[in-house]
Amino acid sequence: MAILGELGTQVLIPVAGLIGIAFAVAQWVLVSKVKVTPGAAAAASAGAKNGYGDYLIEEEEGLNDHNVVVKCAEIQTAISEGATSFLFTMYQYVGLFMVFFALLIFVFLGSIEGFSTKSQPCTYSTGTCKPALYTALFSTAAFLLGAITSLVSGFLGMKIATYANARTTLEARKGVGKAFITAFRSGAVMGFLLSSSGLVVLYITINVFKLYYGDDWEGLFESITGYGLGGSSMALFGRVGGGIYTKAADVGADLVGKVERNIPEDDPRNPAVIADNVGDNVGDIAGMGSDLFGSYAESSCAALVVASISSFGISHDFTAMCYPLLVSSVGIIVCLITTLFATDFFEIKAANEIEPALKKQLIISTALMTVGVAIISWLALPAKFTIFNFGAQKEVANWGLFFCVGIGLWAGLIIGFVTEYYTSNAYSPVQDVADSCRTGAATNVIFGLALGYKSVIIPIFAIAVSIYVSFSIAAMYGIAMAALGMLSTMATGLAIDAYGPISDNAGGIAEMAGMSHRIRERTDALDAAGNTTAAIGKGFAIGSAALVSLALFGAFVSRAGVQVVDVLSPKVFIGLLVGAMLPYWFSAMTMKSVGSAALKMVEEVRRQFNTIPGLMEGTAKPDYATCVKISTDASIKEMIPPGALVMLTPLIVGTLFGVETLSGVLAGALVSGVQIAISASNTGGAWDNAKKYIEAGNSDHARSLGPKGSDCHKAAVIGDTIGDPLKDTSGPSLNILIKLMAVESLVFAPFFATYGGLLFKYI
Repeated sequence: MAILGELGTQVLIPVAGLIGIAFAVAQWVLVSKVKVTPGAAAAASAGAKNGYGDYLIEEEEGLNDHNVVVKCAEIQTAISEGATSFLFTMYQYVGLFMVFFALLIFVFLGSIEGFSTKSQPCTYSTGTCKPALYTALFSTAAFLLGAITSLVSGFLGMKIATYANARTTLEARKGVGKAFITAFRSGAVMGFLLSSSGLVVLYITINVFKLYYGDDWEGLFESITGYGLGGSSMALFGRVGGGIYTKAADVGADLVGKVERNIPEDDPRNPAVIADNVGDNVGDIAGMGSDLFGSYAESSCAALVVASISSFGISHDFTAMCYPLLVSSVGIIVCLITTLFATDFFEIKAANEIEPALKKQLIISTALMTVGVAIISWLALPAKFTIFNFGAQKEVANWGLFFCVGIGLWAGLIIGFVTEYYTSNAYSPVQDVADSCRTGAATNVIFGLALGYKSVIIPIFAIAVSIYVSFSIAAMYGIAMAALGMLSTMATGLAIDAYGPISDNAGGIAEMAGMSHRIRERTDALDAAGNTTAAIGKGFAIGSAALVSLALFGAFVSRAGVQVVDVLSPKVFIGLLVGAMLPYWFSAMTMKSVGSAALKMVEEVRRQFNTIPGLMEGTAKPDYATCVKISTDASIKEMIPPGALVMLTPLIVGTLFGVETLSGVLAGALVSGVQIAISASNTGGAWDNAKKYIEAGNSDHARSLGPKGSDCHKAAVIGDTIGDPLKDTSGPSLNILIKLMAVESLVFAPFFATYGGLLFKYI
């Protein structure tokens, strides 16, 4: 048995989660000291500068006056209200889906034994297991719990971001270091709140379900898979709906404002500017929060399902069974220490120190987590144990699982750094894309596409090595733990990810409030680093999605009784072809949705510029509300078809064609989707930073391509607008597609194994 007993496990996991939540609250309190009220200006004149004892370095420009704070507060309120209104509208539609799909889960799984309440023989262990009807009921409850947790995660992330954006703007008056700390602390609130609450809710769910299931751990953890399905299904709608919203507004604002009217980004004269800033919060914050919560839930569920039919579950070793949750607990403590390096141990004094500080967060968290995983593997695992491997039990040592988690952890770091190399304007790939703008938008597009394709190579090799090593050591359980290793520092990853949109909003607020160009330069420096780290976050999410999907795929074929997935079988091969096509179909739907919504936005922005007297002169205000409504209506309407494609495909294929064909579909979608997602995200990120490289003009080469408004800059803006739906809608949503289809197949595996393949029974 393990050194750490069951009592220690029952204490360590919730305590780690509560520590993470307490740390998030502490960071929130520190951010709240920055006041976004007119009283802050009065306090400033008395010597207490904006909630701190620091003097405003922009006092000589008169920027600490009452009007600036009032304007920032008004803009922040408008952004927050727009984001809240959209999410509430979306949640009404998503809530209807949630209820419908919950009923579907109960009916499909309950019908396996004819809604019988009699106990049944266990599949993988001796003795009797609970009736299928009750497993259906608990799976439905887990689905609803995961869905609600995902929605709450996204909503809290949005509220945190909108709370922090104006505060980051006001802190930029004291220097880039103060603004960085405010933005990063705000991101840390979201990171620790989401990762800790996800851990605590899953832990409580397991213990509550255990009261009924008792020693039937096979049924217990089969029902827990509904938690991952609920989280990921809500993440899909959040990513797609939020992505359509933000990119419709962004494309409309850029094409008319920058290219046609030659006005700055986030200029208050642009009618789409509020919708654009709202979109950052509902897409990049709320959608991303739900996405990573879903990844965590699914990787944990995949590991728990396989462990329940291995020696951990058969021998009822609770500590070893909870190894995935213990790894996440250690991750929270490690991320807490890592965050202090950015906010307390070291001080940012110049703009060029921001990106290295964020990179150090990744390195420090990975190094500390490696040590933490080694310790918890030694404490929580027996020296030897067996893992289920497609009908057999494979003997594994505790150091083997340490290597599985470790290789996923370091593969994630490699993917992050490769993503940074291909998307940061500090390196030659993005600079080459910027240089290609000399000859127009066409060459910019060609160079950007080539960069995206090339950026796939190293991440795919990293994922492939992780899969081979972890599977060789511990079969599908090893792959699930590699995925969890990649997500173990999720609190830090979420903090870095949320930092980007918060900084972007801070820059927008500075522009709309009429603050000086020096303030905008500081917020632009924050935003440029945040744009790169956002791309790194997407790389992590996609890489972990590949490992999570494969682990779920392995759990599915095990639960469905598939011994071998033979690609030479016609049933499997047709599934491979269809599965590989699905990411293209899905991307086409989301891209066209953004294009259709952007078309309406462009027409509305043009109409306002042409028909509102004094708008260009700044003597009249634009109609922001109409643009917000266009984005809201379009995103709600257009998110339904892509969501239906993803949710219905496993049900239709499994029911009509059976588990073998569904296995092919899942494999095809995984192989195709991961590579399209990486390429799309990196292409869009490179185009965005190529534009920012020209706008910043921080080198002789960059200055030779500018200034803003030049033909070269306009070509870069066109590339950026093309890349917007790639990096913020289609690309990030694809990783949810491959995960969601896999976890849905796992949840419905018993039904497909019993009733699936109706067409082949008659052909």
